Amino acid sequence: MKYNNIQLARFLSRENRFVAQVELENGVRETVHVKNTGRCAELLVPGYTVALTDAWTPGRKTRFDLVAAQKPGLGWVNIDSQAPNIAMGEWLRTQDYDLIKPEARLGASRIDFYLEREGKPAWMEVKGCTLELEGVGYFPDAPTERGRKHLLELMEAAKTAGAMIAFVIPMPGVREVYANRKTDPKFAETLDLVSRNGVKICFYPCRVEPDGFEITEEIIWKSKER
Repeated sequence: MKYNNIQLARFLSRENRFVAQVELENGVRETVHVKNTGRCAELLVPGYTVALTDAWTPGRKTRFDLVAAQKPGLGWVNIDSQAPNIAMGEWLRTQDYDLIKPEARLGASRIDFYLEREGKPAWMEVKGCTLELEGVGYFPDAPTERGRKHLLELMEAAKTAGAMIAFVIPMPGVREVYANRKTDPKFAETLDLVSRNGVKICFYPCRVEPDGFEITEEIIWKSKER
């Protein structure tokens, strides 16, 4: 999962979910697009170093996308909400699946991947985790009714096929993700429910640089309590 034309900048402020102000290395102030609508409050802090990719095309209002932030004491954290699916697609292509179908219809939703291996079907929904507290990842960083709906679709699919929720962790040193019960108790309750009803919970730690990241391993959560 690599970007072209990465450059560093100093974060100044976030105007809304989509737009932020940064200072480029040449001192020029620039309005940029934030590729994550979550809060990212612990990452998008005035003075922090951020990574931008030059994504200008005709008709765009902003030249740069803000895709990563450097958190003191942790390192680079990728916040591009589209990147976990790209990285997962790359990972899955190394895992001997016979069929990998992105954005497959399941019930009333589209699930990130439909997979087949040796005739056995499986469904995978991917979530990127960017919130770290004391070396542990937490999801979500803002309430997500859509995420809860995906979990319930996976639980239904688990009656006849494999089903997994895949937490991609694009930040260094973090190897597990817990439900953010304070921020979204409904999601946490639903994650508990589906984990008891056939949905596998998987963690995907990553090697992260300003210009991208890659999944390094798969960790399958096995405990019955979270």
